[in-house]
Amino acid sequence: MIQKFINLIGRAFGLLMVACLGLMVVMVFGNVVLRYGFNSSITMSEELSRWLFVWMTFLGAVVGLIQHAHLGTDALLSRLPARGRKVCFVLAHGLMLAMCWFMFDGARQQALINLQSTSAVMEVSMAWLYGAGLVFSVLAALIIAFELWKFLSGRLPDTELIGIATSDDMPHGIAPGAASTQPQERA
Repeated sequence: MIQKFINLIGRAFGLLMVACLGLMVVMVFGNVVLRYGFNSSITMSEELSRWLFVWMTFLGAVVGLIQHAHLGTDALLSRLPARGRKVCFVLAHGLMLAMCWFMFDGARQQALINLQSTSAVMEVSMAWLYGAGLVFSVLAALIIAFELWKFLSGRLPDTELIGIATSDDMPHGIAPGAASTQPQERA
């Protein structure tokens, strides 16, 4: 049930990111045409585009977390025994949960500080801008905690202990530590 909710969030945020990007393109392109073609502009276009970019970035970070698409390195993990990978998995997830807390607390404080402040052009509470950090930190903590729970309950296969499936240095489709099926050249 939680996995279905997480997958639904990923799909919904993907659509929201497309909408944000589409609006940004239309507003920025429209503003350029208006400035150079008609010597006028849409006043809120620049500020709203900036806000949409911030929200799109944080939504994308949640989608990246769901899809395990964030950058990482497996140079050490791929060489560790299974027990070492498990210890690193728990430590990494614990550190990520701590970072989610720090981000939540900082975004919450900024939202409260800026609750009465309004943006220059749109005159909207600046707390909405910091809300992106709140949304990210809460959802990221949920996703990370769920993965940790799957691991601790034995529902996470050992193959998912390393979040990187392939490397640029290896032929695609070969997992780190796996034997290559391609014939070896002899010198």
